Amino acid sequence: MPIPAEAFFIDRASTVPLQVQLRRQIIAGVLEGRFRPGERMPSARHMAGVLGVARVTVTQAYAELVAADYLTSRDRAGHFVSDRIEPLPPAPAPSAGGGFDWDAVLDTRLSRAERKDRVPDWRRYRYPFVYGQADPALVDHAAWRDCARRALGRREFVALTGDLYDSDDPELVDYILRHILPRRGIRAEADQVLLTLGAQNGLWLAAEVMLGGRTSLAAFEDPGYPGLRTILAQTGARLSAVAVDEAGLDPEAIPHGTSAVFTTASHHSPTGVAMSPARRARLLERAGAEGFAVIEDDYEFEMSFAGAPSPALKAMDAGGAVIHVGSFSKSVFPGLRLGYLVADRRVIHEARALRALTLRHPPGMLQRTLAHFLALGHYDTQMNRMRRVYAERRAEMARALVANGLVAGAPSARGGSSFWLATPGGIAADRLAAELRGRDVLIEPGAPFFTDPSRGAGFYRLAYSSIPAERIAEGIARIAEAARR
Repeated sequence: MPIPAEAFFIDRASTVPLQVQLRRQIIAGVLEGRFRPGERMPSARHMAGVLGVARVTVTQAYAELVAADYLTSRDRAGHFVSDRIEPLPPAPAPSAGGGFDWDAVLDTRLSRAERKDRVPDWRRYRYPFVYGQADPALVDHAAWRDCARRALGRREFVALTGDLYDSDDPELVDYILRHILPRRGIRAEADQVLLTLGAQNGLWLAAEVMLGGRTSLAAFEDPGYPGLRTILAQTGARLSAVAVDEAGLDPEAIPHGTSAVFTTASHHSPTGVAMSPARRARLLERAGAEGFAVIEDDYEFEMSFAGAPSPALKAMDAGGAVIHVGSFSKSVFPGLRLGYLVADRRVIHEARALRALTLRHPPGMLQRTLAHFLALGHYDTQMNRMRRVYAERRAEMARALVANGLVAGAPSARGGSSFWLATPGGIAADRLAAELRGRDVLIEPGAPFFTDPSRGAGFYRLAYSSIPAERIAEGIARIAEAARR
């Protein structure tokens, strides 16, 4: 029995390509048993006419499904549903009754710690001053696609299909050692580097290795990265918040008996200040004398466009007390989720064993694709483009902030991808953010960055990584207008 072309439809508002939509519908029909083995598909010409698509769209969809064994092709007869695919068993009926009481047995600490202030659908806002998101226009899609294609080449694909156990892609590690780390003044060997699923995963590995399973004291910056506080809270360690001022974290405020200090010394999160050279030297001096580790989150060093970035703590670390956490999230794109740890080989050995228990290693396909992206020069080209564009956006935002009275004088141009600001007249930032959402503007209230959220009520962060320069002035004007109201 022939399958009618009217059984299919095309959603032209969808971002999914037309050919893919058709293929998905045919596969679903086969697996669900609606299209049975031997049934004849509509001709490509008839299907194209009914759906209003090019004939080649249908032809290519059929060819792909023949290659995947969902359809068979018979000379002069057309395409038929294959008998090589087993339909899925019918879905069981939903169970009746109250079900199992998961609330009685679950430990809900993790879900309770989730941030509630972030907006998943931020792209639908016209003025998204959202931190940590990428502007796809700054990423060379053709270059990334070419690198992925190279990684999928037959010679390399054979290696990628294997389980690396606890190892990493040697080409990516080698490039990090020879090109990325020297920019931060860091020299290391291969067994002193571990690849991670971004900086968040690197911070978790470092925290678990240094603090997990024993009574420890961890010091961290206040204000600071909220995700780190959540990680530290799960270790069971005692926690000490250390205030940050215009010179960064004060080493003298670190309590005695500390096991590990977590810092964003080169570009503090969220204020953007850099720890002074004197404080860096003193922090490392205390670490060596008192035996505590320093975990350095070097999350945004590539975004310096006002001279050379501050040196990494790891570059000054003669005693080997620093664990360096790096990431490609800001310099390539955040969805990549690849980063690295650099530390004493004994630390890396423990972190590698822990990583093997949870995820073995980051996906080999991503590792090799990134290795090509770096080695073929695309990374440096993209970084130059991003620095130039970010510098332009920062200058545009600085002008708009001054013109609208949101800052008294021109903010510094030290780099990064955001401004940390006090709200006008001490207005509660969460109230301002709620007002602005109705005006198509997103800002980031400061409360989540403080251990005492009330201390952050009068601060907010404006990022320019995800908003085009031509929209910045109008977005800032809307913030100023809402603040006046």
